[in-house]
Amino acid sequence: MALSPEMKSRIEDRVNEGVRDYWYPVAKSVEIRADRPYGVVALGEKLVLWRGADGQINCIDDFCPHRGAPLSYGEIHGGHIGCRYHGVVVDGTGTVQQVPAMPDCPMEGRKALRSYHVQEHGDAVFVFMSASEATEPPDLPLSAELLDPDWTGFLCTAIWDVNYRYALDNLADPMHGCYLHADSFTLAFGSKQDLLQLDNHEDGFRVSRVGQVGENFDWVEFETPEGGMYCHLDIPYPPSAGPGGHMRIVGYVLPMAPRKCKVFFWRMRKVQEFERDSWRFLYRTRLEARHWNVLEQDRVMLEGMPDDARRREMLYQHDIGLAHLRRALNRAARDQLEAEDAAGNVAAE
Repeated sequence: MALSPEMKSRIEDRVNEGVRDYWYPVAKSVEIRADRPYGVVALGEKLVLWRGADGQINCIDDFCPHRGAPLSYGEIHGGHIGCRYHGVVVDGTGTVQQVPAMPDCPMEGRKALRSYHVQEHGDAVFVFMSASEATEPPDLPLSAELLDPDWTGFLCTAIWDVNYRYALDNLADPMHGCYLHADSFTLAFGSKQDLLQLDNHEDGFRVSRVGQVGENFDWVEFETPEGGMYCHLDIPYPPSAGPGGHMRIVGYVLPMAPRKCKVFFWRMRKVQEFERDSWRFLYRTRLEARHWNVLEQDRVMLEGMPDDARRREMLYQHDIGLAHLRRALNRAARDQLEAEDAAGNVAAE
């Protein structure tokens, strides 16, 4: 059945702000502390995170229930968060614990803010961004490399002033590597002409160059299990870059605002024992700056694109990956909106 113009518009809006009922990384683990709060923006929502007395991470709306001041500007008191404006103290469930300026205030004991499910893994903090607080999250979807102790690496993050969809499209486009990154240490080799092929699997798809493997950024695989989306790809390394073969990139993207996103890239190699220590030292002392330079090339290019680029673009064969990715996001958004509409109709009856 054909979609109505209204539904098409709602799907576009949902995809543009970020698909709900997904786990998204929002910060590095080291950024979330027990002595001060940390504010983030995810899918347009302002959140505040901090560690409780037990070390577990709390995440609630970054909004004081008294007057709306950002709780992320406040302080931690006994594992709870206190607003700097008038001192109102809220716990990790979003319940007001204390109003210092007025003892026995009726606000005390009221659940005033939404709380969010949080998990930590791979040096990152993930938050489940659901449409409803009552939604039970699925398991945190993680790349196999983050679960395998034989892999080691470094998490890098960056904020880009561009809609997150442009960052995902960039990842789904292996052919840009031999052009945009042609002067880089790792991506200066290989042919500038090729065809791409798309291979679907149960929870995702792979885009790869037909005529070239192992010379450049020649393939990317997107995983789309229940509850999230991430990708992995290889960056070819010459022998001079140390042990472990190619570098594996594991990537997640956090939608923040219409023109802002945060990218999370784990740069990893499969190395053990002495070789692991050797590669980590080599990366920190010689290779890290070069990889940041490549990431900056992507950022500058994407931030230079106009907001309406997708409506004016002319795609060709090399764009089969991003076209497939866009369809996957549209399907996820449509399924969510239809489920929300059905739940709303039941509640209204």
